[in-house]
Amino acid sequence: MGRRLRQGPAALKRLLPFALRPSPNCVMPLDIRQFPCLSDNYGYLVRDRATGAVAAIDTPDPAAINAALAREGWPLTHILNTHWHPDHAGGNLALKERWRCRIVGPRGEAAKIPGIDEAVGEGDAVMLGAARAVVRDAPGHTRGHILYHFADDAAAFVGDVIFALGCGRLFEGTPEEMWASLGKIAAMAPETMLYCAHEYTAANARFAATVDQDDPALQRRIAEVNAKRARGEPTVPSTLAEELETNPFLRAGAPSVKAALGMAGAPDVAVFAEIRRRKDQFRG
Repeated sequence: MGRRLRQGPAALKRLLPFALRPSPNCVMPLDIRQFPCLSDNYGYLVRDRATGAVAAIDTPDPAAINAALAREGWPLTHILNTHWHPDHAGGNLALKERWRCRIVGPRGEAAKIPGIDEAVGEGDAVMLGAARAVVRDAPGHTRGHILYHFADDAAAFVGDVIFALGCGRLFEGTPEEMWASLGKIAAMAPETMLYCAHEYTAANARFAATVDQDDPALQRRIAEVNAKRARGEPTVPSTLAEELETNPFLRAGAPSVKAALGMAGAPDVAVFAEIRRRKDQFRG
């Protein structure tokens, strides 16, 4: 783990020695590097130690990705896209021209993924050298959104399906679809590290406090998030265990959440839809 740098959040993009840090799963076959892109995106490089194969998870900013590759001395062999939005696939062609890398993306959005070589969906295996990721269809944010689950490494690259203390907006999908997608994530091992695509956690924390403000675990986590952001540190990744305990979107079935919303006895998906509706209107 890199040294802690005590600068404000606005300086995060300058903190490359900190942000380009190894995954907490450092004893596993994958090396993971995380770095800031654009205004609030994260980029990820994933390297299979056994073969040296390297994937960029989405392509928000090709210049930032190339800088990270240069810092590590890694070649780019793959791009793994989660969905078609420009801040996730917009750098595909520039990187493919530079590296001649293989682009893997969602089958349901193949026509929208620039330069795609391989379209994948539910249950497909994607090999990054010797490392194996299982693809899960995860619609809701977009119709064809997918995620990549490296189960042997306790790592999931979830794009915009779930965020720390939040979930993605339903731009194309339905509450039922998104609730089912979150259910696939909730079924993973609790120690799974969730690598989401944005630093939204402080804003998500302010909203979460309006849903179940008396929950002590949530209050502890909000304090931790605020402290990290005050130090200019990222709040991503988080563990699934943390999200199951404190993320209001995963806790839509909890009696305390239903009671706090005045929805005791309501179906879980209806509670989720109400939480998402309130988040869409939240301006805190």
